[in-house]
Amino acid sequence: MRVVVATVVHHPFDARIFHRQIGSLLNAGHEVVYLAPFENGSEPVRRGLRCRRLPRSTGRSRLGPLQAAARLLAEETTSADLAIIHDPELTLLDRYLGCPAVWDVHEDLHAQVADKDWIPGSLRGPARLGARLLERRAGRRFDLMLAEAGYLSRFDGGTVIRNTPVVPETVVESVDPRIVYVGRVSLGRGLETMLRAMDLVDPVHTLHLYGPVDPAAGQLLRGLSPSIVAHGFVDGPVALRSIEGATVGLSLLRDLPNYRHSLPTKVLEYLAHGIPVITTPLPEARRIVEDSGGGIVVPFDDPDAVARAIIRMASGSFRRECADNGRRAVRDRFDWSEDASRMMVFLEQVAAGRDR
Repeated sequence: MRVVVATVVHHPFDARIFHRQIGSLLNAGHEVVYLAPFENGSEPVRRGLRCRRLPRSTGRSRLGPLQAAARLLAEETTSADLAIIHDPELTLLDRYLGCPAVWDVHEDLHAQVADKDWIPGSLRGPARLGARLLERRAGRRFDLMLAEAGYLSRFDGGTVIRNTPVVPETVVESVDPRIVYVGRVSLGRGLETMLRAMDLVDPVHTLHLYGPVDPAAGQLLRGLSPSIVAHGFVDGPVALRSIEGATVGLSLLRDLPNYRHSLPTKVLEYLAHGIPVITTPLPEARRIVEDSGGGIVVPFDDPDAVARAIIRMASGSFRRECADNGRRAVRDRFDWSEDASRMMVFLEQVAAGRDR
């Protein structure tokens, strides 16, 4: 197949888009044209992959990227077998698509309005209504690939392709008192709780943040001690190599609508790499961590509980037990190889003209 993959919102090296989906397509021998907001000279080079640059869509600056995407999608999909669209706004461009198309639903668009600080409070009600209408429209016009089984309740159909990790063959034992976080750094994702917890533990511990930093979060990180390091965006495989040997991985999402029915991918990534987890009690994260024995569940917005959990993880025997339990559970139930196979069958069916 010749597949066009497009995003104007996500980082070009987004783990789900580039490393999992595009990687699986290329490994299967398919050709991929990737339309994404590359920085100058950052386009990846792989056999079977061709990249074209789009401007990034951020905040209220969305019309220009949408127009550029319409032009490139019209050019590239006339000779393609399939298009995969990764942003809700790109579903408005269905008339420019010359081939069957899939919308990959990553997040709850309606619920995540509350976590977007660029939307004024007075406009959040209309924004939620607009998000719901956009989802309904897209659900009628696209085949749907859903990253979470919980999204099935929002659509009349869809195929669940989970955002599961690639489980490495071997892992590194904990070598230093290093606490890690992978993902977007924001207030909604628990940055304040992380920082306050760090004030309560032995200064020998360090906190390393791997992910793009929201403006409001960046203000909190200014002038902090050298024991807290914000690395900014780091390509997925590099970030995962960087966290190897850490004492514990944090997933301290707050109790916001966008997160309540999601399984944070970082939880599975930590466990797959032999790193125990400290997580807030979101239902899916709690279920995985408690069922596997792979870490500790703490209350929302409770830095004291987080600090106590970090101190407990300093016990080598307890940490090793959690690491072994979590890694075993992910290997048995959440390995990307299973979801990759399901994805390939689904995409080939859509490309072949499956009844929509």
